Amino acid sequence: MSIETKAEAPNAEIRGAMREFLSAFEAFKHANDERLAALEAKSAEDVVLNEKIERINDAVTEQKAAVDRLALKQGRPQIGSAARVEPDERKAAFFRYMRVGDATAVASLEAKSVNTGADSEGGYLAPNEVERMITAAVKDISPIRQIASVREIGGNVFRKPVSNGDAAAGWVAETTARDTETTAPTLTAIDFPTMELYAMPAATQTLLDDAIVDIEQWLADEVQTEFAVQESAAFISGNGTTAPKGILSYTIAADASKTATQLGYIASGADGAFAASNPSDALLDLIYAPKQAYRANGRFLMNRSVVGALRKFKDSEGNYLWQPNNEPGEPARLMGYPVTEAEDMPDIASDSHSIAFGDFRRGYLIVDRVGVRVLRDPYSSKPYVLFYTTKRVGGGIQDFDAIKFLKFAAS
Repeated sequence: MSIETKAEAPNAEIRGAMREFLSAFEAFKHANDERLAALEAKSAEDVVLNEKIERINDAVTEQKAAVDRLALKQGRPQIGSAARVEPDERKAAFFRYMRVGDATAVASLEAKSVNTGADSEGGYLAPNEVERMITAAVKDISPIRQIASVREIGGNVFRKPVSNGDAAAGWVAETTARDTETTAPTLTAIDFPTMELYAMPAATQTLLDDAIVDIEQWLADEVQTEFAVQESAAFISGNGTTAPKGILSYTIAADASKTATQLGYIASGADGAFAASNPSDALLDLIYAPKQAYRANGRFLMNRSVVGALRKFKDSEGNYLWQPNNEPGEPARLMGYPVTEAEDMPDIASDSHSIAFGDFRRGYLIVDRVGVRVLRDPYSSKPYVLFYTTKRVGGGIQDFDAIKFLKFAAS
């Protein structure tokens, strides 16, 4: 009976949070409908009512985030829920290095391995279990990593061949001679170099001496947020030199005249705003800017303030364009397509590219070099022990037709 109670408790918590979220959205719709009715009657904005709507709007956003956190927490495996497995030789050597600084065993193991030579930055490779734990935790937090393609490599650069689409093809009958030689495609290569991402958590020697402390879980918990924050910012606006190249760092041109290595945009119809009349038409134009093959797995990408603005939009029949998903942990939808929130996307402003739409799995590639390295430093910040933890990550556009932007401009 106690087991069933423990299993049902998280579900009951999620259901309760989901009810509060849906209730908050209904309150938001009621208040916004009241605002629209008052606007039609008085032809003027009610400041008090607008403030009420914004408070409810913020509450809807916070409640949605709470539901997502609970769903994510429930989906994670429970630490200690299964019997602990005795550590292998590499794992035991690494944790001895972590706890007391004895690198003899781990250095010996790396020297014997053909796959784990010491990098120039020093440190030792964390065991695979620790790397997987960190990667899974970062994915939970990083919005772009959840929707993009991810590839693991063993080197520092991934080179992807891309066809320019100029290969000849045609139809032929079963018995017709194939005398005409088809044109061979022209291939170019896109390089995705990996950049060093680091975090430096600190621990007391007392914590490290405590055998009860799960040192691998501690390390993952300490670095996951910093890794995720830095990655998320880079995948949006990274410079491509010291960080992965973000989607906003490429040249973004009018979709009708963009080149093969540029991303396209659709104008909102007004400088720093949606058009005064039929503002949602720009969203419809954005959805139909990519080809049908990309729309099949299309989604919106924007920050929470832009979501809050779009939550007020209605169609011609009075239905709200933004709709919550009734399944905990699933994204809300805008005009039928899922919405991913990324706080590093820009707010609505003059000439801002604040909304992206497309198939991000086909459009953006994240490259992870296998291995997380840890360098123990007990000297730089006594009495604390620092753990300089690094991983190499790259990223960039791999298909320039897969992602489109809404630019808040007249044209």
